[in-house]
Formats: sequence, structure tokens, C-alpha cells
Amino acid sequence: MISKGCEQCAKGGKMVLFVYGYCDQRDCFYCPLGENRKNVTDVYANERLVEDDEDVLTEAHRMDALGTSITGGEPQEALERTCHYLELLKDEFGEDHHTHLYTGIPGGRENMRRLSEAGLDEIRFHPPLELWGEMHGTEWEEILYIAREEGLTPAFEIPGIRPEPEFLEFLDEGAADFCNVNEFEMSDGNYRRMQEEGFELKEDHMSAVDGTRDEILETMGDHERVYFCTSVFKDAAQHRRRLKRMARNIRREFDDVTDDGTLVYGKTQTEPERFEALGVPEEFYTTKTNHVEVAWWLLEEMIEEGDLEDGEIVEQYPTYDGQVVERTPLV
Repeated sequence: MISKGCEQCAKGGKMVLFVYGYCDQRDCFYCPLGENRKNVTDVYANERLVEDDEDVLTEAHRMDALGTSITGGEPQEALERTCHYLELLKDEFGEDHHTHLYTGIPGGRENMRRLSEAGLDEIRFHPPLELWGEMHGTEWEEILYIAREEGLTPAFEIPGIRPEPEFLEFLDEGAADFCNVNEFEMSDGNYRRMQEEGFELKEDHMSAVDGTRDEILETMGDHERVYFCTSVFKDAAQHRRRLKRMARNIRREFDDVTDDGTLVYGKTQTEPERFEALGVPEEFYTTKTNHVEVAWWLLEEMIEEGDLEDGEIVEQYPTYDGQVVERTPLV
């Protein structure tokens, strides 16, 4: 049985709250952060740059968030901020709003206590790669028990760089509840460094690294509390389902929601008075500053019949930044 945090994530129900872009412990060659997130103090709720608390709550409501995952950088290095947002979310949505946090440092008992009191449910540790296999008897073993004593669910979340039996030992000893292994990926943020380390993309794949998956699954995959999260699942399931949750919430009467969770509508420079003159019902279009947005099928039909002269079909993400996926001119 997967953890509650993973269950909500698989449904696309977790808001991603990026609280702090700095991580002073080390510069991991596989760190996926892009330039806009690395070494910044900005906060992002999903794709939204956060200016105030209301932005965080608005984004959570926008996607009907079941819970929130807190990430960075290193959230424990911005502990006051992290605890503030935990309290904010629990106050707004109640105890059922499940929260988990990714961290690359042990942090100590005081941090675990404060995070727990603020409302954190689950903490996922990512020990430095150079310590894998040598964590017993260190602060990394101790913090697992401390986190549990302070009311948190302790777990590991690691990149799938190589199989490591020591993580299985921590599971069998009852120190950690589960271990998530994320398929090793290359991103815009780490591509150059990953190549320098000798890693290459899997053939015909956009992000997955070649040659690590099978060995990890052979060593760790049979354990009932090890979950291997593939890059395909992250994109096809988690991300797409989150987009669909957003799209259903924010769609206008005339927007179409695709299977990928994008919104499709028509756009034209035609004056809005033309729509009034043609008797188009108000729910089928909306007037913007310098254009009109309208049901795409209606725009296509009106252009074909000669009622309008210009337009295009627009497909865009339902995210705050509204990134356009495709424009199809209608002539």
C-alpha cells in the first residue's frame, strides 16, 4: 500500500509549494532545478510566483488540492517560512490536507518538533549520495527515529542513481516507513553536469537516464515498501491529472478540456459588437482588451460561413502562467 502522500500525488491532487531555492549543504550534480528556481528566495505555488499568502490559498483552491508537497532548495533552511505555510494550509483546509516535505539534511529534533507542530505529516529524507551505504550509526539513522517520536512519518525519497541495500535495511528495521525511488532523469537544470558524470538519455526518451532502472528494480523492486516512480508516470499521470483538476475548476462555459488537461478555445480580433449583431449567446464568448475569446467550434463555423474573417484555435495549459501549447490559424 502506497503512502497517503503518494496516493494523493498519483491523483494529481498535491500542490507543489517551492519555499526556498538555496541549498547550502552541497551542489548535487543531479539537482534538477532550473535557473529561475536555483539559489533564489522566491516562493512558488505550482507555477505561480507567490506575492502573499492569498496566492498560496488561491492556487490550492484552483486545483482542489488534497494536500501539499513542500520542496526547494532546502525547506529546512527556511524553517520559519516553511512552518508558516504549513500552518496556513492546515488552518484553511483542515487536518485532512496531507503535507509532506523533501529534505536533504537531518535537521535535528528541534526542527522535527517545529515542523510537526506546524502541521507536517510526512518527511522524506534524501541523504547525500556519498553517504549511501554508510548511514547506520550516524545522524541519518538517528533522525528517522526522532522524526517518528515527534509525530512525523519518516521516509526516504532518492533519485534512482544506483541500487542501495542499506535503504532496505532501514525499512526492515522499522526506522523508515517507505522508500521512494524516482527514475533518474536529466533536465534543463542538470543536463550538462549529468553528461560530465557520464550519464546519457535513454533512447527515444525525453528525460529518463539510460542504464539505471533495471539494476535498481532487481535489487530493491521486490520490497513491499519500495516504490519506483517512473518519469512516464510522473508526466502521464501525476502532472496530467493535476492539470485536469485545474482545468475542470477554471474552465469557462465555452472552453474544451482535452485528455491532456489543456484548455482549447477560439480567439479573434473581430470587434465584440459583431458577435452581438450575429446573436451569439453571451456564454459562448468573452471580450478581452484587444480580442475576443470564443468557443473554438463556433469560431470555426462562423469563419467557414463567412460571418467572420479571422481567428485561431488556441490550446493552453490551465496553469497560472497560461503557457500556450499550440495555435492553429483559421482561414
